[in-house]
Amino acid sequence: MASKDASKGDKPGRRQDPTPKGVRGPGGPPRSPGGTGGYLPNNANAGKSERRLAFEQASYPFIRRLHAVPRWLVVVLPAVLLFLGLIMTGPLAWLGGILLLLVCLLLGWLTALSWPAITPGSRLLRVVVVAALAGVAVLKFMGRF
Repeated sequence: MASKDASKGDKPGRRQDPTPKGVRGPGGPPRSPGGTGGYLPNNANAGKSERRLAFEQASYPFIRRLHAVPRWLVVVLPAVLLFLGLIMTGPLAWLGGILLLLVCLLLGWLTALSWPAITPGSRLLRVVVVAALAGVAVLKFMGRF
């Protein structure tokens, strides 16, 4: 086998599969045992409260919609809303506050969904960002920012 690789001009030990690492296919990660076609085992919901399961089930249609739109739109649209919310002053400051609250709701929802999977430091940082954004939105409504 080594002579076959050497005859092609490839370095020995290099991966021949063009599929990126981590992608299913030849050489990709195996499916989890006991799974139903996904990467989570059947007992993935074990230990979750009923409220958490209800929240995740209620969020599922929105997550499916987010996966249906282009990835760049999921990043660009909240960034544009944040920018417009921050620059609106004067008589349109209330509209800026509404835009900031929309971004705050999106970030808070994503934080709540990812809560079990993130570290305590990440949790703290995300809560601080959402709280600061909500504070700026309140200042916008008051006409002070």
